[in-house]
Amino acid sequence: MIYSLVDGNKPLLAAIGLLAAFAGTCFFLTKLSAYLPKDAGREFAHDGKLSAGKPRGAGIIFVLVFAAAALIFVPFEREICIYLVLVAAEMLTGYMDDASPHPWGEYKKGLLDLIIAVVLAATFLNFNSNTIEIATLGIQVTIPPVLFGILTVVLVWGSINVTNCTDGVDGLSGTLAIISLMTIYVIDNIRGVTGSFSYLILLFVICILGYLWYNATPSRLMMGDAGSRAMGIFISIAVLKSGCPLLYLPAAAVIILDGGLGLLKVALLRFLKIHILRNVRTPLHDYVRKGKGWSNTQTVFRFAIIQIVISVAVVYLLLSRQFGGL
Repeated sequence: MIYSLVDGNKPLLAAIGLLAAFAGTCFFLTKLSAYLPKDAGREFAHDGKLSAGKPRGAGIIFVLVFAAAALIFVPFEREICIYLVLVAAEMLTGYMDDASPHPWGEYKKGLLDLIIAVVLAATFLNFNSNTIEIATLGIQVTIPPVLFGILTVVLVWGSINVTNCTDGVDGLSGTLAIISLMTIYVIDNIRGVTGSFSYLILLFVICILGYLWYNATPSRLMMGDAGSRAMGIFISIAVLKSGCPLLYLPAAAVIILDGGLGLLKVALLRFLKIHILRNVRTPLHDYVRKGKGWSNTQTVFRFAIIQIVISVAVVYLLLSRQFGGL
């Protein structure tokens, strides 16, 4: 068994694992992209028709490469294996939608997300404490298990769907996911929360980078729901394993705003007949491209810059508390 980099054992082999994950992602995307379903273009998205004909659903490739690399390079733990199964399950639900000639309805996908979120919440509570820490204040709070489970389901379901909604500009969703995951990784290391899952975060980031090699503007292929939904559930697991789930708010702030405002707008209109943001097109990446004239590259860079600034500020607060000021 090859031990992970963060365990301090076999660091060279662990580093090789990261390189192998990147090479494997690039290799299989090159060889298998021709077999992926083709995108039909999105009718209501800004410039959505430009994506018509491109391979879609590439998430099935980089997620499976990630899972294989995790099984090879991460020590066997039942909890991690269950998480890998859940990430793969979320990826498969997305891929089946990508490959379907008729897009799945919102309620069908939402119900599947809910089932997976419930299983994830039960798994997390079985292996971890229901005590969380507000990292920037150093305060620990114990939440009743049932309430903790409900909040975990909300976090997981929300993360899956807001991340999915950010997938509409070449490179945007993957770039934001990488920044969010690396923010969590850095915070984990500041707080001394290391272990197999920290290495798992690096593996997942490496596989997304392999995908972005082909998805940077102008893209050759797209991750589809298979990739965005898998990224969403993995981000939620990463922040739960950090012990500070509230860090999801700053670590994924741009993802939440870009994808979440659209979900909120639709939900309020559909269920309460309340119409907010009448003059704001959602997701926000469509608003800035059509309403503000930003190019795809400007949108990705500027959204990424905003998230990096927020992440750096949070990391600075934690470092200041950890070391008594910098």
